[in-house]
Amino acid sequence: MEATMPQPEHHPDVSTGDPAGTSALRRRLPRLRLVPAEHPARQAPKPLGIANDGPLQGIALRVADARHHIHVQGVTGVGKSTWLANHVLAEAGAGRGVVLLDCQGDLARNVLDRLPASAGDRLVILDPAETEAPPAWNVLAPLGGPSGASGRDGETAQRDPETARRDGETARRESETGREWAAENVVGVFRHLYAAWWGPRMDDVLRAACLTLVRRPGSTLADVVSVLTRPEFRRAILADYGEPEGLDGFWENYDALSAGQRNQLAGPVLSRLRSVLSRQFARDLLGTARSTINLTDVLDGGILIARLPKGEIGEHAAQLVGSLLLSGLWSAATRRAALAPDDRCDATIVVDECHNFLHMPIGVEDALAEARGYRLSLVLAHQHLAQLPADVREAVDANARNKIFFTVSPNDATKLVRHVAPYFDDRDLARRPAFEVLARTVHHGHDVPPFTLATQPLPPPVPGRAEQLRAAARRRTGLTAEQRMRATRRRHVGTAPGA
Repeated sequence: MEATMPQPEHHPDVSTGDPAGTSALRRRLPRLRLVPAEHPARQAPKPLGIANDGPLQGIALRVADARHHIHVQGVTGVGKSTWLANHVLAEAGAGRGVVLLDCQGDLARNVLDRLPASAGDRLVILDPAETEAPPAWNVLAPLGGPSGASGRDGETAQRDPETARRDGETARRESETGREWAAENVVGVFRHLYAAWWGPRMDDVLRAACLTLVRRPGSTLADVVSVLTRPEFRRAILADYGEPEGLDGFWENYDALSAGQRNQLAGPVLSRLRSVLSRQFARDLLGTARSTINLTDVLDGGILIARLPKGEIGEHAAQLVGSLLLSGLWSAATRRAALAPDDRCDATIVVDECHNFLHMPIGVEDALAEARGYRLSLVLAHQHLAQLPADVREAVDANARNKIFFTVSPNDATKLVRHVAPYFDDRDLARRPAFEVLARTVHHGHDVPPFTLATQPLPPPVPGRAEQLRAAARRRTGLTAEQRMRATRRRHVGTAPGA
């Protein structure tokens, strides 16, 4: 595949209204170079495996049918990770946008060892092992517009003054809406991730902090701690940017509390934030003012490998980063509503151990139902049904219509058998050989009878490939410690943040 892939398009970087002082950084960090949207490789079917009943032949899923999503379930050690790695490699090889969320770490490494060298032009890697120049993603910064939504080169210069005025007003409203969306995304992720402890006061505190910070360019999630604990910090922001509409004197009431009362009110939010931001990986990723990651580009044909091993960065950091990322990708996908359906490039998000990351502001049932219209396919993998909350379990059961079942537990087999009966029974689900799958898929929008197939073995790793790709991703999206320190110093002396 590598030898026949087309030359990627170069997407020149576009100014998005960042504060002064970032022009050199923008030049150094070009956007991803994507395979042309019209290239026929993007419509290549998605391999599922090899038929093991009858003639040996590959079985694949049409791109349009994959938009009905894929549910992958199997106990540990049965070949699930091999299937997922092959799926990511196939998506990358076809030039489609693909994201992998991996909370254990080995799956991401296996993919990086086998991606083509050309993938480096469109690759983003999130990995705690990257300490030289990690990428940055500011979750409080509004998303840019969908690719293809901006005008042609020179079009702005040809507009009459009234059109320019209207467009400027529209851009201002969209920017304000984008900031509010960014704040609500963060609040929604926290609410769902920490639902067992969350209450209306925690919701109120975090929303006020985020809505206040998004008005100040360059504010990050790390600044939530400062705005809640440093009176001079929040007063300076309120003096410069005012109190957001809808807060109704929240900060005046907050300042009227005693220090102990403020600690009691904000403590639950602060403790959860600090448990995550105490990790260097999370601080580097979420605590830098300017993002070096463009999620719209990723969905339009990029490759994002998020290696989030809980054993290295902690469970809270892994779940929060992954959930924020999934929510950000969803926001980028919904902005495709501004594009004609045929201009929305197909993309796939592969979520291993998905129960760790399905904490989006939107319900999983709604996300699965709506994603198809945005040309977004979700691959949700896990081991046991009990890992999924009841509402998520029902949503996946009903709306992820393509089923890939490896060996499952006998108890789960009794619940999943309805997807494969009367052709197979619960014993077929609970006693499958390793690397063999019982599948039920969609073909031209219709469910087809279930069938069995064998997982294709992974291609051999390419020596040195992962290091080569990491270097390419680092050059495109990395920020060194020195660059981050310069940005921090600019902020401390009152210069508009620009990192």
